[in-house]
Amino acid sequence: MMYLDAAATSAVRREVLEAMWPYLTGDFGNPSSHHTVGESAARALAGARATVADWLGCRPSDVVFTSGGTEADNLAVKGIALATPRGRHIVTTRIEHEAVLESIDYLRRIHGFEATFVDVDATGLVDPADFAAALRGDTTLATVMLANNEVGTVQPVAGLAAIARQRGIPFHTDAVQAAGWLDLDTSALGVDALSISGHKLGAPKGVGALFVRGRIPLEPVIHGGGQERGRRSGTENVAGAVGLAAAIRLGAAGRQSRADAAADARDAFVAAVLARVPRAALTGHPTLRLPATASFVFPGTSGESVLLELERRGIVSSSGSACAAGSDEASHVLLALGFDDEVAQTAVRFSWSPEVGAADLAVVADAVAEAVETVASITQ
Repeated sequence: MMYLDAAATSAVRREVLEAMWPYLTGDFGNPSSHHTVGESAARALAGARATVADWLGCRPSDVVFTSGGTEADNLAVKGIALATPRGRHIVTTRIEHEAVLESIDYLRRIHGFEATFVDVDATGLVDPADFAAALRGDTTLATVMLANNEVGTVQPVAGLAAIARQRGIPFHTDAVQAAGWLDLDTSALGVDALSISGHKLGAPKGVGALFVRGRIPLEPVIHGGGQERGRRSGTENVAGAVGLAAAIRLGAAGRQSRADAAADARDAFVAAVLARVPRAALTGHPTLRLPATASFVFPGTSGESVLLELERRGIVSSSGSACAAGSDEASHVLLALGFDDEVAQTAVRFSWSPEVGAADLAVVADAVAEAVETVASITQ
């Protein structure tokens, strides 16, 4: 089997498991406990926090450990919006992850916030001029994802954050899909908050982190014992944090060379699919995209049927966001890019780990051509 759904999740790396093991066994203590077992856990947690901070180019005190990207997005959007007194208006895009969109919907329904949803072009890019025009004097937060989880388009976040900063507006970015592939130095990006998730990086599911700049007020969304400096209550997942830090260290070494190689293989794969499958259309930006993501629509087919045919050939991929799996509705991302409902339902996304190379993707391109031809012959 060839696994090409890394955007949904990745396998836990052996080195990560080995780093975690002591904190699931002998050093299993609660880091808030004032005895030797608890203090050992607290030191491990502090070490993990320092690793994440170094990777993000921030202070350890700016890192909040969470249960994953969804919680990090919720904490950023709700926490900053509710704690910022300047108004009740949020600016975002139409192609954000559901964790951001549903958090904004909650703020609108329960707390009376307004939201402006900036359109994107046919490649999924936000126009900085449109973004600037959406900002208002009462805007409490702007949130734009760094890389889209369905089509892979990478946004000009540094430029957008600079526009928001000139207006004194906090800026958050969902970097869950970008982590491991793009540089996430928060000073270079100029963002005030940034979300990541461990299971996209080779760490287990159930751990993530939110960077939030120290000067930014943050209302907690989980209340209790006041852990994480009062920003996220609940006994910390020490083993998970250690695993996240281990995955970050492994991924940071040689990141750029891996990304360059993956981008070359991606471009060859895209060219092969478009050449072999005349009905195919690439979704997202042709160049400003994640190195290891390629998504297509295949008009005249069914995306789910193509996925089944690919799996029969030993290739696992997806129709888009795993968080929306089972939904009968067309992808909100593809609709925002201008595809109609029928075509959007034909989407297939391929996303892979660094271990998948050009030769593997050449095999996948052949399988895609066969699968689409099979499905098209049935549906015609």
